[in-house]
Amino acid sequence: MVNTAEKFSKFIELKNVSVMSNGRTILSIPHAMIPADRITACIGPNGAGKTTFLKLLDGLIKPDTGTVTYSFKTNTALVLHHTPMIKASARTNLSLVADAYPNITAADIHQVLEKVGLRSLASSPAHKLSAGERQKLCLGRALLQKPHLVLLDEPTANLDPNATDQVEKLIREFDQNGSDIIFSSHQLAQVQRLAQYIIFIDGGEIKEKGPAGPFFSDPQTQAAKRYLRQELLSE
Repeated sequence: MVNTAEKFSKFIELKNVSVMSNGRTILSIPHAMIPADRITACIGPNGAGKTTFLKLLDGLIKPDTGTVTYSFKTNTALVLHHTPMIKASARTNLSLVADAYPNITAADIHQVLEKVGLRSLASSPAHKLSAGERQKLCLGRALLQKPHLVLLDEPTANLDPNATDQVEKLIREFDQNGSDIIFSSHQLAQVQRLAQYIIFIDGGEIKEKGPAGPFFSDPQTQAAKRYLRQELLSE
């Protein structure tokens, strides 16, 4: 791993972290400082461990060894690629967040429905919404939590260009409103549009990390060079 001496105003520090599943190592991170003060993209091949990494940063899963510590109050919101919906209206699905955050009001829910562009669909069954509409509903749930850090797993996977554009706009709004972002994506054009910082994971290890511009123009590891070459050819 390269670029280990950066300074961040907010960060998550991982020390001697491993995550196992059925005897297999999913993540192995001896030491890493992960920025939580900018838009950061987590990229890498399928099966590299990106989703597990986001769940680890959120605290949804605990490491089998090692520690994960935060330099800031850990109010995080995790939006997974496949988030289930109950068979109820979009408004009801959004309102579920209030069970964990009792200060959320009906006015807050109405405002978020407006913000994510779902006001006209508030009474529609959530499980019948389009993929893009469901993703906006998931982002609305995160908005209601007013998190310090938002973790997004493939936020625009399988969305059409219009829905992708709308979701990217919401991601920028999170950033503008003071919520920092770490997201995973296979869409390198999207990563270049949004990300200020890159974490490249391969085989469960952070092989390279650093500012987005230098990473794309001059990757330092063979693994990153190979990945960028293959992904850019496939786009």
